[in-house]
Amino acid sequence: MTIVRQFTAVAASLLIAVPAFAGDSDHFKGQPSNTLEQAVANFSDYNNKLEKVLAGDLTPEAMNEVHQLTYTLENALQKLDDEIDALEDTLEKVHKASEHADPDTVRTAGEQYLSNSRKMIK
Repeated sequence: MTIVRQFTAVAASLLIAVPAFAGDSDHFKGQPSNTLEQAVANFSDYNNKLEKVLAGDLTPEAMNEVHQLTYTLENALQKLDDEIDALEDTLEKVHKASEHADPDTVRTAGEQYLSNSRKMIK
């Protein structure tokens, strides 16, 4: 297929697809990532799905699949970002408590930090 035909095929598919997306009030939302565990699972699963699509031809159908996959990945990344922010706050509690020789806070906040951080990376 010549480059002109490829361009024409992609342009035509976008003309068909874009109005469908733009006028659709139920636009893709992706899978939710309401918990850290769900975000980690979605991040892993949907990265694998994206990798498979990228390994093939990026046809208009594949481009649509990528478009849909990115919503779930964005949801997962947002939850991970929120969780990392909270993790930073918890670690800061541990840090400050260690400076002030506060073993109770070091233990409780440290255990909370480890528990949550290990949900992301073991």
